[in-house]
Amino acid sequence: MSKFKELISSSKPVLIDFHAEWCGPCKMMSPIVKQVATEIGDRATIVKIDVDKNQQIASHYQIMGVPTLMIFKNGKSVWRQSGVVQKNQLLQILNSFV
Repeated sequence: MSKFKELISSSKPVLIDFHAEWCGPCKMMSPIVKQVATEIGDRATIVKIDVDKNQQIASHYQIMGVPTLMIFKNGKSVWRQSGVVQKNQLLQILNSFV
């Protein structure tokens, strides 16, 4: 948890993809997140977190469904959405925090 807090304290946006191995929509989201990571480059940090392996973090942020995407900046949650988000929409949202 302390490592996670250190990660999200960055001044550049940090996109967290809360997912699970068994989740169908998460499998649809995975290539979208990879494409976004390629396009956004080092202007943002993108991290995937498996909710089954990181239950403390998932519980702390009240992740009730997967996939849930959150953007943090300077340690604060600035955006959150559950479900599949299209690449262009996700890039537009992420770029608004760069």
